[in-house]
Amino acid sequence: MRPVDRVLVFLPLLVALGTGVGLYLKPNMVGPAGAAVGFSSAFAIAIVAEIRLRKLVPAEAHGRMAPWRHPSTNPLARVLDFVASSRLLSQWIEPLPIVAMVSDIEDVVYVSYLVPVDRLLRYVPWGLELQRLGPGGEYGLFSFLTYRHGHFGFRFLGPLRKLMPSPVQTNWRIHVQDPRTGIKGIYFITNAIDHVAPALGARLFTEGMPMHVFGRSSIVRDPTTGRVVFELSPGAGTSPDAKGSLLPCDPPVLEDEWKACFEDFRGFLEYTVPQNRAMSAQPWHGRVTRHEIELPVALDKCEPLAGTVTSSAAEVIVGSAKPLCFRVAGLYFTFSEELHDPGPSDPRPEKA
Repeated sequence: MRPVDRVLVFLPLLVALGTGVGLYLKPNMVGPAGAAVGFSSAFAIAIVAEIRLRKLVPAEAHGRMAPWRHPSTNPLARVLDFVASSRLLSQWIEPLPIVAMVSDIEDVVYVSYLVPVDRLLRYVPWGLELQRLGPGGEYGLFSFLTYRHGHFGFRFLGPLRKLMPSPVQTNWRIHVQDPRTGIKGIYFITNAIDHVAPALGARLFTEGMPMHVFGRSSIVRDPTTGRVVFELSPGAGTSPDAKGSLLPCDPPVLEDEWKACFEDFRGFLEYTVPQNRAMSAQPWHGRVTRHEIELPVALDKCEPLAGTVTSSAAEVIVGSAKPLCFRVAGLYFTFSEELHDPGPSDPRPEKA
């Protein structure tokens, strides 16, 4: 982003602040007319800045810049649509420090697919590359996790975090790496949650969480049989869809492409489960962003599952591939910090 654009981003704030200070210090001099002119000018500059930023940071098919629509049809939902997609609000919030968040997560269901590389390359963001699997690097892993939070909130709240909600969330991801640093992580194609506040907070305060809002969602486990049933419905919104009914089973014997990529089910878990960071990229800033997280999972606690999973959104990504599924009963999640690395020396050119 060029210096002139950075000035344009913060100019409306400076004009509004200057008008407010002037009105406070010298009300007789500024007066209602002067205040009206000042705040109107700030609003007009903000509109120009938003239009300019939408050219510099265009909408994309996936990730943080994918279109966002709340599932409700009321007028307030359309206001939320603008807020969630505002490039200007995002730029204003971006310099603020990231505050650690934690959650006591329950019933994490992993649904994973081995997918030919040519189906996944379109989802790899600028500045990163796909982690390839198999003898010829023919495959990549796509997975989506669905789980129930346990009082998802800021770590500094301490015992008061019990007052925070426990929403259902899903993360749709591929495994990527930075070719310049060798750092590995996952890239979120999309995420969704069933509460508006964390969805907007994630979109505006983080670069790597393209959070949407469910029209309806649930995940329920029968304590007697162990069956896990989940449903994710976008309604009229932009969250992904999925349904599943899964029962505990013995660890599967890997065959065909799965056997070519992993020695056994344990090897598959060793690759799939560790998730130390989420990665994304912002070519308009010429950088790669890392969200460092702590997500400790004991592989011995991963419970294989078998059953049915259907998803129109997943089918677009994986085609006719069949999934491997497993469950983690619970874990403690911490989102600790956001870090940045330089991107390629040839950043994507800005649009005029």
